[in-house]
Amino acid sequence: MLKLAPRARLPVFALVAVLLVAAVWIAQSRRGTTADAVAVRAAPLVRTLQFSARVATLSRVDVGSTVTGRVAQVLVREGDRVKAGQALLRLESDELDAALAQAIAAERQAQARLAGLRSTGRSAAQAQLEQAEATLTAARNEQDRVRQLVAQGFLSASRMDDARRALEVAQAQVQAARAQAAANDERGTDIAQAQAQMQAAQAATQAARARRAQATVVAPAEARVLAREVEPGQIVQPGRALLSLALAGPTQIVAAVDERFLSQLRPGQPAAVVADAFAGQPLPARVLSIAPAVDAQRGAVEVKFTLDQPAPAFLREDMTLSVEVETGRRDRALVLPLRALRTGASGAEVLLAVEGRAQARPVKPGLRTLEAVEIAEGLSEGDVVLLPPALKAGDRVRSRVQDWTPPRAPLGRGGGAEDAASGLTQAMGR
Repeated sequence: MLKLAPRARLPVFALVAVLLVAAVWIAQSRRGTTADAVAVRAAPLVRTLQFSARVATLSRVDVGSTVTGRVAQVLVREGDRVKAGQALLRLESDELDAALAQAIAAERQAQARLAGLRSTGRSAAQAQLEQAEATLTAARNEQDRVRQLVAQGFLSASRMDDARRALEVAQAQVQAARAQAAANDERGTDIAQAQAQMQAAQAATQAARARRAQATVVAPAEARVLAREVEPGQIVQPGRALLSLALAGPTQIVAAVDERFLSQLRPGQPAAVVADAFAGQPLPARVLSIAPAVDAQRGAVEVKFTLDQPAPAFLREDMTLSVEVETGRRDRALVLPLRALRTGASGAEVLLAVEGRAQARPVKPGLRTLEAVEIAEGLSEGDVVLLPPALKAGDRVRSRVQDWTPPRAPLGRGGGAEDAASGLTQAMGR
């Protein structure tokens, strides 16, 4: 048997080590690089948007006094619900009561004058006319008698002048009496003047009564009192808001949504609303409207939501809420992690592990979320798709299939734990 000197054995051992390393490397290269992969699976896919919102009512109004005065009573407190026409506060009204009484007296006086003209005034004018006509008849007879006596020489010609003047006076009295009677007629000037005076008095009474009514501030409609900024004894003036009211109507949720997500939103989409203080009581809602304009300063669009059920008592005006909107749903879809999708020469593609090699496969993606994507065309359930760091097509690969489960959506809408676990969420943050 051939024996080697100790110094001659070193090169031989080195050569054997190199050969062993080379053999291991060749074996590994033939087997391929180990890479993580997932199997294409069919699962429900839900895309949602989550953002902050606030509670708002259809209309919010400030109520104040239209006259200057001292507050006598404040009849409501913050949080009270009031009906249309319900008194909210009252002002001191002594001067207004006196002004109203004076106006009512003036109106009654005008009514009495008009009634007097239509009754006793009209009768007096008729009697005066009849008397004037009788006097005129007597003056004409006297003139005829005097004319005969003058012609017979029993009277001087000067008596004829007196008779003529008496007749003229009687004629003037008849004209005046007729004018007075016409003035007292229903269409006469005295009646018209009296009617105008009575209408002016009635208008003054209405104005005084309106000013008296303004001493009581009432609710314009059914509403809830949001703020009270007045106390008894306080001097108030027109133009100052004393009470803030939220008019009754459907409660709306208003959110400012980043314009980047505008393409995903549609009226009628289902949503879930959660108040931070009542996280265990999600409220079903829907997208009501999307503003036609974008806020240029914030780059956001206003989106309004309406609740599917009556608003609970814990909702407050301007309360901050978390809203999750369902913007897309597939009850059954071929789902992959979004990071498995690549961009190839012909568009979207994935790398498959086929017979130990990486193979590029063009695909048609569908619904996307931040973490998952629907594969509409190009793959079948069970295909093994490689995950990054990606290899090149044609490389040898040994796939290590991972168990991938879609993440749970933050806000459920009553679909049960199984549905919530299958939801995929696209969150905007708060």
